[in-house]
Amino acid sequence: MKVTEKENSAPLRNPRNEVFLEGRVSSVPVEHELPSGDFVVEFRIVVDRSVSRGPKREVDTLDIAAWSARSRKRALLLKVDDWVSIEGAVRRRFWKAPSGLASRWQVEASQLRRL
Repeated sequence: MKVTEKENSAPLRNPRNEVFLEGRVSSVPVEHELPSGDFVVEFRIVVDRSVSRGPKREVDTLDIAAWSARSRKRALLLKVDDWVSIEGAVRRRFWKAPSGLASRWQVEASQLRRL
C-alpha cells in the first residue's frame, strides 16, 4: 500500500515563542559588555500569578534581557518599582562557567515600555 503525502504529513502547525508580560521592576537594570563586544541590559520583574492555589499571593520573578539599542536605552531608564509592559520571547542562554557549561532561561525583550 502506498502512503500518500497527505496521509503521512503532520497537521500544519504554527509554533510561536511569544511572551507578553506586565509587572513590577524588582532589580536595577545593569548593562554588561560581553566578550563578543555585544551589550545587554539585564533586570528582573515580578509578575502576579493569575491563578493562586490558596489565599496567599503568589508571584514569579523573571529575568529580562534587552539586546537591541532601543530596548537597552529604555531599560536603563527603569527604576525599581516601575511598572512595565514587555513583549518578547523566552530564550535559553549558555556560557562557559568555571564548573563547566551553564545555562539559564530569560525573556528577551523586543518591546519595552513603562506603564
